[in-house]
Amino acid sequence: MRFTIIGGGIVGLATAYRLGLARPEADITVLEKEAAVGQHQTGNNSGVLHAGLYYKPGSNKALLAVKGIREMVRFADETGVPHEICGKLVVAANADEVPRLNDLHTRGQQNGLAGLQMLKRHEMLEIEPHVGGVQALRVPQEGIIDYKKVCAALVDKIQSRGGRVATDARVERLIPQPAGWVAETPAGAFEADFIVNCAGLHCDRVSEMAGERRDTRIVPFRGEYYKIRKERQGLVRNLIYPVPDPKFPFLGVHFTRLIHGGIEAGPNAVLAFAREGYRKTDLNVADLMDSLTYSGLWKFLARHKRMCWDELRRSFSRELFCAWLQKLVPEIQPDDLTTGGAGVRAQALATDGTLVQDFEFVNGRRALHLINAPSPAATASLAIADEIVSRLNG
Repeated sequence: MRFTIIGGGIVGLATAYRLGLARPEADITVLEKEAAVGQHQTGNNSGVLHAGLYYKPGSNKALLAVKGIREMVRFADETGVPHEICGKLVVAANADEVPRLNDLHTRGQQNGLAGLQMLKRHEMLEIEPHVGGVQALRVPQEGIIDYKKVCAALVDKIQSRGGRVATDARVERLIPQPAGWVAETPAGAFEADFIVNCAGLHCDRVSEMAGERRDTRIVPFRGEYYKIRKERQGLVRNLIYPVPDPKFPFLGVHFTRLIHGGIEAGPNAVLAFAREGYRKTDLNVADLMDSLTYSGLWKFLARHKRMCWDELRRSFSRELFCAWLQKLVPEIQPDDLTTGGAGVRAQALATDGTLVQDFEFVNGRRALHLINAPSPAATASLAIADEIVSRLNG
């Protein structure tokens, strides 16, 4: 059987790898529109291994993140990909946040996380001597990894088993055939009996090419990062996160130690004017109009006016950005921050203006579409791949 996987990010590559193991006789091709794999969400995230703390018990995100981090660490051990299980602190900045921290502790236990610890102030300082806040939840299973090298290892695995990874192969048209599809790309036409859509930032468009309705739409949110000056990196040892505010749909700015050195702070979350808009000046008229003509976006903006305004202000003010970071590390100063990179989150937005919170799979005609796979999809990619393979077998 011929399978074509659309999207050469970490999820698409993991799917090709796991599918090759499950069906060694299959003809498997990955189509990636860029000149190399892993160039967007995979290559521009903070490199965190998420253990599954935040997600609703029983949800795809919770189940696949908990399984996925184990699978990813095992894969990294086997292939020599740099990684480290360093643990993180989730910090209650004040007494008002402590009940939510307790709820997070309970949720983590329900999701099967081991070794969670509630820490008092003096215990927090033993782990992160410069941390602020009044209490913290220690999550020992979380860590950091080089996802680009994970992608390289996956490509090697796929190709060693006879699979193909075609780059510069943007899918421009999907032509239905009596028993499958033809995917037209600049690299040629690819015939398939079945397609798997792992196109990330463009997954809704690919599903529409395959005849599905776009009931939800990808709306791109840019997350901007600062880096901490080398002489001030001692303020953070590993990972420090805030307690998420349930009124807001994102986790909030945090500190991350990078696997190859350095400390990153962020991200915020601002509407991007292009699906691959990594700079404030990046504009794709088609992408922007796609967002602005979607009623779900306007309902989202109306529901979260204050948050959106605050995020936009922080995008243009290092001082305001730093003020939020000081809730976690009070000693951090604006002069300690240098401009870092940015990523774009492929977030599915429903017509009622709510963010799609879970990984979403849609069955189509001789096709399976992964419609929503933002964080923690990189961590969970091997488990997501197993889920896709099980659905194909079902």
